[in-house]
Amino acid sequence: MSIDSHIWDFLVIGLLLLGVTLGSSWITRLPLSYALIYLIAGIFLGPYGFGIIDLSPDAEFLERLTEIVVIVSLFACGIKMNRPLNPWAWHSTVRLIGLLMPLTIGAIALLAHFGLGYDWGAAILLGAILAPTDPVLASEVQLTDTDDHNELRFGLTSEGGLNDALAFPFVYFGLYWLKDNQWDNWFKSWVAVDLIWAITAGIAGGIVVARIINALSKRLRRAYGVEEEMEDLIALATILITYALTEAINGYGFLAVFVAGVFVRRSRSLDSEEKTSQLHFTGLMERLLEVGTILLVGAMLRIEPVFTYGGQTLLIAGALIFLIRPIATWISTIGDNLRPTTRLLFGWFGIRGVGSLYYLTYALSDGIPDEIASPLSWITFFTITLSVIIHGISATPLMNWYEKRFGQENRLEPETLEEEVDREADMD
Repeated sequence: MSIDSHIWDFLVIGLLLLGVTLGSSWITRLPLSYALIYLIAGIFLGPYGFGIIDLSPDAEFLERLTEIVVIVSLFACGIKMNRPLNPWAWHSTVRLIGLLMPLTIGAIALLAHFGLGYDWGAAILLGAILAPTDPVLASEVQLTDTDDHNELRFGLTSEGGLNDALAFPFVYFGLYWLKDNQWDNWFKSWVAVDLIWAITAGIAGGIVVARIINALSKRLRRAYGVEEEMEDLIALATILITYALTEAINGYGFLAVFVAGVFVRRSRSLDSEEKTSQLHFTGLMERLLEVGTILLVGAMLRIEPVFTYGGQTLLIAGALIFLIRPIATWISTIGDNLRPTTRLLFGWFGIRGVGSLYYLTYALSDGIPDEIASPLSWITFFTITLSVIIHGISATPLMNWYEKRFGQENRLEPETLEEEVDREADMD
């Protein structure tokens, strides 16, 4: 009796999950991230190993998979946001989004245009694809729970939650420029629709849907009760409804689900156990989806494109990881009340991953020319791979050292923050 190939897929993935779970206490002591382990496993499962996974880089379902991974992760990031909604509490986030992200996009675009000879449209599109940091693969450097008040972890988590949404206008900008280099034909529409309306609709959609679902859930709990086993599905329902309704009105669904997570965290209608339960549920989904996505990335890597695009990738990825991100971060945080070590680590932990993969597949589905699609695809894949390797090896030892030496000095007072959050929630 022959055994279908997908049965072997199930067996191998099951063994991988069992291994990383039972060995988690041992893995956390090593300079390895789970993403790096999944990536290596994916390579062995691909054509250069057992040949179990065989997938083309432009597969349509990869766009849908990364889309789901990102929205679940963004909601989880939002629930972890344990600070009042004012610039003082979010000072590092404001700088990382308002200054660092545009500087990163601009620097990559300049390098791609003048260093690689790309047209401006393709150069800006590449910058927008690679600018977002990853909210999925950066678990080692992000907030661990809703009671973690470390400034470095908070800044990296909130940055990953917001720049995965706010890179979208620049992706559209690059796509429009590729199709038409006459700005007068589309620039005003881009500002009005893709910049102002889509961001506004994303914020409003997240607030409105989260409040409606919270209010409805509260009333039904009081009137009829909700089965405990079904509680966690409310989080999934909130993610899907928020994303779908916001996208239906041409808003940014990524931004909406992050905002929805923030307002679920601030909601007075849910007790702390319910919020923690939703966070644990979305975290579990995030980890499972991460396994599948990074396995696929590893399986899609090929040796042949390395010879064709290796030089371009080393230029872009090397500059991004070792020069652009660190320098742009240092510039963006000038005048901020942060320890120099914290600023340096903000610059180092610019992990690229699933968000960039989604934007790439989105651009491919938009029908960009093949002569642009191929280099952008492989540069993005190889940059993600290098980031997973380099940051995966360095994250654990650097964060352990940072926590031991500066952890307590870089925390805002939790009592003050919680009181302010509760006060604002009461006003809401």
